[in-house]
Amino acid sequence: MSEGTSSERPLDAAGVFDEHRGLLVSVAYRVLGSVSDAEDAVQEAWLRWSGVDHSRVDDPRAFLVRVTTRLAIDRLRRAKARRESYFGPWLPEPILTRQDPAEDASMAESVSMAMLVVLETLSPLERAVFVLREAFGMPYAEIADVLGRKEEAVRQLARRARDHVRERRTRFDADQTEQRQVTERFLEAASNGDLEALMEVLSPGVTLVADGGGKAFAPRRPVRGAEKVARFLVAVTAEEQVARFLASVGSEPSGEVRVHLAQVNGGPGVVITSGDKPISALILDVSEGVVQTIHLVANPEKLAGVRGTETPR
Repeated sequence: MSEGTSSERPLDAAGVFDEHRGLLVSVAYRVLGSVSDAEDAVQEAWLRWSGVDHSRVDDPRAFLVRVTTRLAIDRLRRAKARRESYFGPWLPEPILTRQDPAEDASMAESVSMAMLVVLETLSPLERAVFVLREAFGMPYAEIADVLGRKEEAVRQLARRARDHVRERRTRFDADQTEQRQVTERFLEAASNGDLEALMEVLSPGVTLVADGGGKAFAPRRPVRGAEKVARFLVAVTAEEQVARFLASVGSEPSGEVRVHLAQVNGGPGVVITSGDKPISALILDVSEGVVQTIHLVANPEKLAGVRGTETPR
């Protein structure tokens, strides 16, 4: 955008921001792993955007991505210390997502719970570079501009991040159809309290990692093995255990308790609700026709992303 003149129409700052808001939330969420923090970062980006001289901004999209990414990095640096003292395992906040077979595989992969867990082990700068490069396909020169770094430094950060992710990320080979079929079998067995059927859909070495944050009933350490995981799941989906869970977060049932299938973090997942209030979300990693890993988020402060409608990706 060039310098404005008296004959030019003033920029619709709010309209331009709204046009790019979905992208900004997508970037911030992948960098932060938190719906609430991502929304706060985007809101702060709006304040920055509304206070600049728009006639001096050549590329609004690049400006907004740069501001949002830097704000997200700053927030992540502050959050790292809090997460180290978190009660029990810390998991990213789940989000409802669209089921779009035509969507680019790298975009779906970058929002998966398993990938977000691995990204937690990167430095804030490595994570930002990885997200911008691998999820959004941004050129190194553009990433360098976003971060205020030299291009060669960005390439080194990207290489380090890719190597780190490759070492830690367990790749599961199930496609969306197989994932959904396995998740449906999992859901039916858990809902019916059928221990044997549930064990059949779990890998012998399955691991369940639960995040209650000290605010909800959840194991503080990973649960390993098909029998132990199945017994835990049958217990927590029983009606009396749901009532216990709601009591643990200072809540009462606000309607029918439902355990239902949903598209969570780019793949089939399970959401448990009381009325319209989510009380937990389970995301499954599937391979060879069985569940290999279960991430369970029960901290009530981390379930805003699975309430109601889908979140922009």
